[in-house]
Amino acid sequence: MCVFEGFYVPGNMRRPLLLLLGLLLLQQGRCFEFVIDGEWEDEMSDRRDHRERHKRAVLTSEEQEDFEAVRGDDITVKSYKVESRITSRFAHTTVRSSVVNSGSKAQSIGFNVQIPKRAFITNFTMNVNGIIFAGSVKEKTVARNLYAQARARGKAAGIIRANSQDMETFKTEVFVPPGSNIEFELHYQEMMQRKLGSYEHWLHLQPGRLVPQFQVDVYIFEPKGISSVKTVNSLGEQFAHLIKVTTTKDKAHVVFKPNLGQQRKCENCTDSGIDGVLSVIYDVTRDSNAGELQVSEGHFVHFFAPSNLSPLPKNIVFVIDVSGSMWGVKMKQTVEAMHAILEDLTMDDYFSIIDFNHNVRCWSDDLVTGTSLNVKDAKNYIQNIKPNGGTNINEALMKAAQMLVKATSQGLIDPRSVSMVILVSDGDPTVGEIKLSTIQKNVKRVMKEDFSLFSLGIGFDVDYDFLERIATENRGMAQRIYANHDAAEQLRAFYSQVSSPLLRRISILFPEDTVSDVTQNRFDKYFQGSELVVAGKVLPSDSGTLTSFTTAAAVRLDITLETEGDLAALDTELAKQQHSFTGFARQMWAYITVQQLFSERSLAPSAAKKRKITQRIMALAVEHQFVTPLTALLVESDDGTERMLADSPRDPKRGCCAVTFGAGPPPTLPDPVALVYDVPEWVQMTTPSTPHEAGKGPEDWTLPEKINLVDNDPHFIIHLLRGNMDVCFNIDSTPGHILNLVSDSGTGLVVNGLLVGSKQPDKSKLSTYFGAISVYYQPDRVAVTVATDRVDFTDGRSNHSFTWGATADITQDGVRISIVKNSHVSVVVNGNIRVMVLLHRAWKKNPVAVDFLGVYIPNDNQYSPLVHGLIGQFSREPEVSVYGVHEGDDPLKKEATMEVKGNKLQVTRCVFARVKEI
Repeated sequence: MCVFEGFYVPGNMRRPLLLLLGLLLLQQGRCFEFVIDGEWEDEMSDRRDHRERHKRAVLTSEEQEDFEAVRGDDITVKSYKVESRITSRFAHTTVRSSVVNSGSKAQSIGFNVQIPKRAFITNFTMNVNGIIFAGSVKEKTVARNLYAQARARGKAAGIIRANSQDMETFKTEVFVPPGSNIEFELHYQEMMQRKLGSYEHWLHLQPGRLVPQFQVDVYIFEPKGISSVKTVNSLGEQFAHLIKVTTTKDKAHVVFKPNLGQQRKCENCTDSGIDGVLSVIYDVTRDSNAGELQVSEGHFVHFFAPSNLSPLPKNIVFVIDVSGSMWGVKMKQTVEAMHAILEDLTMDDYFSIIDFNHNVRCWSDDLVTGTSLNVKDAKNYIQNIKPNGGTNINEALMKAAQMLVKATSQGLIDPRSVSMVILVSDGDPTVGEIKLSTIQKNVKRVMKEDFSLFSLGIGFDVDYDFLERIATENRGMAQRIYANHDAAEQLRAFYSQVSSPLLRRISILFPEDTVSDVTQNRFDKYFQGSELVVAGKVLPSDSGTLTSFTTAAAVRLDITLETEGDLAALDTELAKQQHSFTGFARQMWAYITVQQLFSERSLAPSAAKKRKITQRIMALAVEHQFVTPLTALLVESDDGTERMLADSPRDPKRGCCAVTFGAGPPPTLPDPVALVYDVPEWVQMTTPSTPHEAGKGPEDWTLPEKINLVDNDPHFIIHLLRGNMDVCFNIDSTPGHILNLVSDSGTGLVVNGLLVGSKQPDKSKLSTYFGAISVYYQPDRVAVTVATDRVDFTDGRSNHSFTWGATADITQDGVRISIVKNSHVSVVVNGNIRVMVLLHRAWKKNPVAVDFLGVYIPNDNQYSPLVHGLIGQFSREPEVSVYGVHEGDDPLKKEATMEVKGNKLQVTRCVFARVKEI
């Protein structure tokens, strides 16, 4: 007779991954006894008993306090090793442990791992006294049928649910005779999410005992480079110096390898002091705002995380639950967080506050600006709230949406601003409309496409799945706030993620017939410090590169950016890396697709649509070996006679994952067909590297046959129409001086150049060059400053910065800026005044030369009669006399004196190859 003891923990938490494998190995034979504790998809009602939810929270807390990675009496844990390989933000983590039953009796030995909520288990294997049990992911029904065949012979599988704040618990248990050797190995994968400017990889370390071979390794490889990496841990100060970090330009290695003595809780203790979380926090190098396009093994991943852009103004309605259940610590910490959040508002932001219990009240019936006076009054209002009564979520959300609609209709809201409702609640609706599906429909009906809803659920009494559904459906996201001592900080941290929207209406597009099976590529908004990720498959092509085009709306700007990715370079580089994850792009595409399909499934309008999505999820999960709520991990012996079922429970009424931060609701994903993405009209598919090689750039204009230019050691070349001749002259000046090239008070245009010097004199002469060119257009208060390292744009209220690392097109009112990657920038004002700035790169090790800029200005620019400046004065050709022509130092270049408006300049007749087009 086989006996298996299990535990019951109600399991309708947010996608808890759970697994309990019971195995009894007896000397006379083997058998498995499994108890399955879980709910089928149709067993969950819209409403759950409050007492059961409360009980669940209490049990979760107790589990946390009693958690051990390896559990058992009188056992020896020979080794416990964790290895994570993070390649291009995708992590593959392996946890291995070797254990011996050192006792004199048979006993149960448990292997428990806490993994991030968004991770998918991909495999689990056990070696029990030489018998290997290997796992494979199958559709849940297939796995259950295979399992049932084993169960008919007295073999079965068991499940236990557990939960923690940011982790989920995987549990196994094996019952073995004395002297048995057991090796456990668990694999899971996840995509790193960028929040507040960095990625964070969590590893929960709680071995529960001293381990002779204890080691943690985290290997990071980022092809574009790693800008920063650090570790944070809750293990204790005594372990901080044992965590070693080594970095190179594109790799990092974090190792934590305490010996037995270093693991002890105290000098003479026999208990392990390792009990906490090790976090690796890092960010990557970005050389442009256009993003990073990586291609590997027939798949691509596009990362988009621009910075140096001015935030869009915000319109926020805070909707705060003040029902009786919020009394005490919850309300105190909500008030504390709201004080800090209100302080963050600016004069460009509009806001109001709605608090609700069984009634709904407004601090202000209309949105008001974020002035210090309004903020002070709002703080006082919140401070005096006394929680009591029921919960009328429906009416509160209706009122919030109506407030935003009213402000829009009155023209109060800037069309480019971001409007959002932030809901904070700790319970289910108890007053007014209480049917969750009806509330969901009502919210969807009143929330305009320009509005977003963010839901914060405090504690475990709230129906988090419902909050997440209404947020996902309305272009937002949800987050659970854990009701403990740092709840206020959790609220503030969430708000920090959404407090600086930089872009709206983002689309990441690809040329026709180059990609297929693309994940969500249109997003409602992008928040500073986050990242948008698009993945897909690359179609066969003769081209060696893949190109993407990103369009977005910033503050008063429309932006188009171009990015290229080499089809073979990354795979070549990955093959050289010892600790990289070579299949990252393929797995990341599948990971994102499955996540988005689950979100879409939770919002499916019909049973037929839901079934269709379910089939796609199961097919992908089986192909890529992801344990999801729709698949199971079947663990069986080599000969297939012994089977165990590892079942991930369903996620009640929803998918397994939150929406991508910064994104709107994922669009309906079509069947796998080639997707067509049109290239913007302005884009040319080739990028010239030098002016003389260049074809038409994104600005699509051709320099006329006759131009005025400044290049090299301020080397002015002026074409004189009347004399049909070109003359050259230099301006002797020093580094740091600013030369006025064009100044036209009639049109409001000013073009200046800042001089920089060479690194050292050449033949006793220090050459000067243009290191920055500024174009200022007074009517729109627009200033464009082109330097050798970046292009800055400002309109007096907002500032934006771009690099030379990507082709881009930026328009605002009458000004258009076009950047061709590492080549040139053109500025067009009102379609009739054009300035082009060319980038000249010098060899970094050159002892003299520096990077510098050249300026090209057409003769046909339409200035007013008031124009002047070193180049502007020649636009309406003045009386110019050239005399004293004589042989110069160069026999091919005669020299003379030129007199213009009473000023005499020494000039040289120019002989040069004219630039026809740029």
